[in-house]
Amino acid sequence: MVDSERTSIDPERKANHLCVLVHGLWGNPEHLEYLAKSLREKHSDDKLNILVAKSNSGSYTYDGIETGGERVTQEIEELLQELTKEGAPIEKLSIVGYSLGGLVARYAIGLLYSKGWFEKIKPINFTTFATPHLGVRTPLRGYHSHLWNAFGSRTLSASGRQLFTIDTFRDTNRPILSVLADPNSIFVRALSLFKNRNLYANIINDRSAPYYTTAIASTDPFVDIDAVDIRTLKSYSPTILDPDHPVSPKTAKEPLQPFYTRLTTTGQDLLTRIPLYTALIALIPVATVAWTINSGIQSFRSNKRIQLHEQGKGLDGYRIPLLMNGSSARSAVSGAFRRVNSAHGQEYLPESQDESDSDAPDGVVAASEDLSKLELKRTSSRKADFPTLALSDEQFAMIRNLDAVGFRKYLVHIRNHRHTHAAIIVRMQKPGFDEGKVVVRHWLDEAFEL
Repeated sequence: MVDSERTSIDPERKANHLCVLVHGLWGNPEHLEYLAKSLREKHSDDKLNILVAKSNSGSYTYDGIETGGERVTQEIEELLQELTKEGAPIEKLSIVGYSLGGLVARYAIGLLYSKGWFEKIKPINFTTFATPHLGVRTPLRGYHSHLWNAFGSRTLSASGRQLFTIDTFRDTNRPILSVLADPNSIFVRALSLFKNRNLYANIINDRSAPYYTTAIASTDPFVDIDAVDIRTLKSYSPTILDPDHPVSPKTAKEPLQPFYTRLTTTGQDLLTRIPLYTALIALIPVATVAWTINSGIQSFRSNKRIQLHEQGKGLDGYRIPLLMNGSSARSAVSGAFRRVNSAHGQEYLPESQDESDSDAPDGVVAASEDLSKLELKRTSSRKADFPTLALSDEQFAMIRNLDAVGFRKYLVHIRNHRHTHAAIIVRMQKPGFDEGKVVVRHWLDEAFEL
């Protein structure tokens, strides 16, 4: 049983550190059971309190990052007040977000910061697992990618619009993810106060949140996993890559197989996939209709919940200024231009792109003015090893700003299961998810500070 419902505090055993776990889209506290159990086995209840947030369970995750963040903040505040009354005040706070829960957590810590909690409580660990920090808009070419960007963004209510960065957050004229990464926002101010900031990102087979967004990266070296050399940490090999030197191109190319061998192999692969393709042809139309109907129902219910949430008592305490130093008006103007030019038709930026290639008007900048929005593009494009993805200007700004805050990035290579998004935290007990146990062990032994 996860620790979403706590037992009373033993007066003789008072932990002063609280760790909050936040699940992802369509999730519930049970998804974090292995994380909570492992955390408890590592740290006894006289050392650490654990809260698995439950206010966004199931379809409530449709309601958006802002609403979800306010709910989680309320859960945290209620527990902090409860523990203080029981004579066990919290002095240290850690927060862990899985998938969408990482974005909800980033919003929640901004609210806690704005309400003065970090003047009384020391932020220790902030960790995300497979969190789409840059959203889930695909930079890939082709009609299927454009269809995914258009269809997916409109089938998940507020959360879908925010994850595909087509929303306009309050009066900023910018997507919420852009505001979350603004260096002048309460969210980045809060994030920078944490002693340790770590992220874990799958390098392959994460269909829900691809590598570039979970690792906050402008390149994807793992598109062709056979074309690179991977370096791993000895004690966690082959699952955890060396964070300082994770990957490099292979220097020697493997010899090309004879034409007949390649033709035979390709033919065998196609034959083995025929049953799968046949099943997909039959199921996709039915599944699409069912998905669309369910999404419409859930979006309607989500909009109703959001309206009720907006009318809820005590909400004014969370509707605080998000940006500081007068940056809101400037960001709104620059955001208007960036959103118009957010669609890209190519997978990678041209290697020769430089500042002169930009069609942005003079004076349009990203979230901060100390560096032009094109500098990250130019810097990344100079890296001959791996080409720069054709992300939006807002996504490049997010990368720059979040990298400036500083995350320790741990890349994860799960080989034994194709559903790596679930395996990375052992979302359920399955033999194929055992590599996720290595990830959790690394987090507890190397990244989580009590």
